[in-house]
Amino acid sequence: MQTVETLNEGLKRAYTLTIPAGEIEARVDAELKRVAPQMKMPGFRPGKVPANLVRKMHGPALHQDALNNSIQQGVQSLLAEQQLRPAIQPSVELAEGYEPGKDAELTVSLEVLPQVPTPAIEGLKLERLTVPVADEAVAEQLQKFADAQKRFEDAGDKAAEQGDQVTVDFVGKTMDGVAFEGGTGEDMAIEIGAGRLIPGFEDQVVGAKAGEERQIKVTFPADYPAKELAGQDATFDLTIKSVKVAGESVIDDELAKNLGLESLDQLKELLKGQLEQQNNGLTRTYMKRKLLDQLAAGHDFEVPPSMVEAEFDQIWHQLQHEATHEPDPEAAIAEMESERDDYRKIAERRVRLGLLLSEIGQANGVEVSQQEMSRLIMQAAQQYPQEQRQQFMQYVQSEPMAAAQLRAPLYEDKVVDFLFEKAEITDRETTREELEAAIESEDGFATGTHHHDHDNHKPKQKKAAAKKADAGEGDAEAKPAKKPAAKKKAAADEPAADAPAADAPADQVAPAKKPRAKKAAPVEAETTNVTSDPAAAEAAEGAGAADAPAKKPRAKKKAAEA
Repeated sequence: MQTVETLNEGLKRAYTLTIPAGEIEARVDAELKRVAPQMKMPGFRPGKVPANLVRKMHGPALHQDALNNSIQQGVQSLLAEQQLRPAIQPSVELAEGYEPGKDAELTVSLEVLPQVPTPAIEGLKLERLTVPVADEAVAEQLQKFADAQKRFEDAGDKAAEQGDQVTVDFVGKTMDGVAFEGGTGEDMAIEIGAGRLIPGFEDQVVGAKAGEERQIKVTFPADYPAKELAGQDATFDLTIKSVKVAGESVIDDELAKNLGLESLDQLKELLKGQLEQQNNGLTRTYMKRKLLDQLAAGHDFEVPPSMVEAEFDQIWHQLQHEATHEPDPEAAIAEMESERDDYRKIAERRVRLGLLLSEIGQANGVEVSQQEMSRLIMQAAQQYPQEQRQQFMQYVQSEPMAAAQLRAPLYEDKVVDFLFEKAEITDRETTREELEAAIESEDGFATGTHHHDHDNHKPKQKKAAAKKADAGEGDAEAKPAKKPAAKKKAAADEPAADAPAADAPADQVAPAKKPRAKKAAPVEAETTNVTSDPAAAEAAEGAGAADAPAKKPRAKKKAAEA
């Protein structure tokens, strides 16, 4: 094989490879000898089919396989001989006019990873803001918990009011009277005013009495998951089965026992532990931001444009998706366009941080164990229907790039934990509100921890709560304070998700296939207590909250950090 370098500019490389026809033909002959004894053909005994007949029948397929294998081996040899670390999969093109029997001329183009300077990890100083859990906070959560478990008592022939629970049978129909799929049900309990159903549904049940039949008209939201119903008018024929009034919320041992616990004290301890976990998650988010700030400020080197472009595309796609759910989508998109250059700088910063963390992890022996990897695969498989889980696990195990993408967040967190151990840390006690404000005061999208609630289409604290979600900060923002959401979410400090990990091949940066979100039932749309993250066992990572805040005004972004 002959190799000629045709481009060496910055991180871009290009080569021309020539694979001799004889090498390709030798592969064909070798494969022919292997398969000929296994061939069957009428008129010949098994294994006695002449090689020339096998070649005549299967020659084109054998040659194509041989060519593909030669190309693959040629590219791998090129990478090894030139000591190249691809940033993305190399682009390989076969010269036009190639025919069997001729040399194969290839053009191989790629971008290589930069030589990352030895990261400076000495002298890191961090402040750990801690939030003790007050008894009042536990009492507040306990009251919310009790309210969610409140009992309803039969109200006889009373007309339904706000706060009452109405049990109905229903049949949903299009405006031409045809029942639609998923629009029929029995004994559905509706708490009027809870906002769990499509707009206008609950309001039209007010005044209903047990035994009554009525028809209501609604309009499905434009972004409704069932596309055939999105934005469409429909009717629902209702049969009112019962009307119940809410009893008082009682906080006692019985409440705890109904949950399988021994006592109210045990429930309080569990709630306190949950709040501590949330506060610890916030603390870690803040520390991680400050850590990545210091890394970014101390290192500046060229990064592969293709990786930056891929990261920018990911950010941009996410922003476009969220813009469609803003009150004024056109204005949101226009604002995005005016800040396109800032987001591109953010993408570059994220890629650089990803490469830095990878270098730090590799230099210090940070690894993701096989046991940890198996657990990640099992957790990811839970997103799929039961019958597809085994197929997904086999896919990840056979596709190194998919495995690398799954491994990346855990690997990153392990590197961050390593750096925490190296840093000089001072502690300061604060309040949850002050800690949240400190997180939100940072330029959010710069940290790559942006999160969007795809079930509710409500940006959750786009600067702080979101930041934790993609950074794997667990349940830290399970109940965020109601503050204006900021537009520049969480990106410039967080490493790019597709930066190659040190313990994975450098060119394995393509994302793993992700499962599609489950479609919501046609009637129960836009609830405020749906969690979308499958790893609920991992403290509801990025799941939002039962009392997720309503959409708030968008705040102007800060200037992007270089």
